[in-house]
Amino acid sequence: MLTIRSYRNEDAEQAGRLIADTYTKFNLAFVPTDELPLFLGPFQHAHSPLDEHKAAITEILRAAILLIADSDGQVVGILRGRSDKLQSLFVREDYHRRGVGRQLVEYFEQECLRHGGRKIKIMSTLFAVPFYTAMGYKRSTGVRRMTSFDGRGLPYQPLKKILKETHAPDPSK
Repeated sequence: MLTIRSYRNEDAEQAGRLIADTYTKFNLAFVPTDELPLFLGPFQHAHSPLDEHKAAITEILRAAILLIADSDGQVVGILRGRSDKLQSLFVREDYHRRGVGRQLVEYFEQECLRHGGRKIKIMSTLFAVPFYTAMGYKRSTGVRRMTSFDGRGLPYQPLKKILKETHAPDPSK
């Protein structure tokens, strides 16, 4: 059973591995192998048993809104953001196209509304643009390039969505 819930510190190890694996496969395929650590930052050590690597990942995961998609104790999705910006969304590959990303984004949008957010901006990787446009997000400019940790030149598409009040039940209850 899938549950959307707030992040807990004990999620850090699974969340770090999920981010490292999905980011590498779906967003960094164009990056030469020897340059991957530049783009991954602390997530390059997501599979490391060292405490300092785990601590670095725990620190970088911090966000005003941090949600987990939990399937029977397994972290299968993670969303980081604040009331005006969706910073990152990752879903484990074997859970793609099963509604996990949609549930995380819908929950996030309700959280934003409760915190006074009315517009969400995203710097979407090109891989995720079709997903976000299907969720009602619109392109706000053309494709641009950004840095990812120390890696330079990651293409992204700026997107935005104006939120509308709904009478949906409070997802935290």
